[in-house]
Amino acid sequence: MITKNKKAIEEKFDLVQEYDPDEAINICKKAAYAKFDESVEVHFSLGIDPRHADQLVRGTLTLPNGTGKDVRIVVVTDDENTSPVLEAGAIECGLDDVLKKISDGWLDFDLMIATPKVMPKLGKLGRLLGARGLMPSPKSGTVTTDVINTVKEFKAGKVEFRNDKEGNLHLLIGKVGFSADQLLENFREVYSQVNKLKPSKSKGVYLKSITICSTMGPGVKIKPMDVKWKGN
Repeated sequence: MITKNKKAIEEKFDLVQEYDPDEAINICKKAAYAKFDESVEVHFSLGIDPRHADQLVRGTLTLPNGTGKDVRIVVVTDDENTSPVLEAGAIECGLDDVLKKISDGWLDFDLMIATPKVMPKLGKLGRLLGARGLMPSPKSGTVTTDVINTVKEFKAGKVEFRNDKEGNLHLLIGKVGFSADQLLENFREVYSQVNKLKPSKSKGVYLKSITICSTMGPGVKIKPMDVKWKGN
């Protein structure tokens, strides 16, 4: 069922038309009607076959203006000196006690970082963590010996991304309260990185569609090819 707010908003722009990024961002900001500061997300439909490992699109990037979200980070390490990690911004740090808490059902966090030595211990939680996209991985930068700096980077705006089983990619690029220029700069970084990661085995159109939306707002389509940046 379409609410009165959403109906009024959708009448103000063309749901089918594809817009330049700066236009789409301004529409997205104007279309946000919730009383809270809505998140802004970008959704890519990619021309890949996610059944093949050599066509996966995954990695990390640092958003120039951060995400606006307080990322809840858990660190799994055998280092008993957990204070520096907690001071860097992690909400939990440890080994057996943390793993026990998670196995008992606690999953109130957004990201897990682990040191290489403890990865075998995470095996028994692989299905639980993997299903929620929380399993640490060297490719995503969440398996590392430099735990403190990695925590700081993710707290400052570094984001991890990976395509889903349908070949789609979803990334948070900020909040409605960000300026249009801040969101555009973040989008530009995301677009650039995703474009660079096109698998060599991917055939046909790679960026099939791009949509931007706020948490409660409607999706606004962005021109997926020949993106022109404001000021170029």
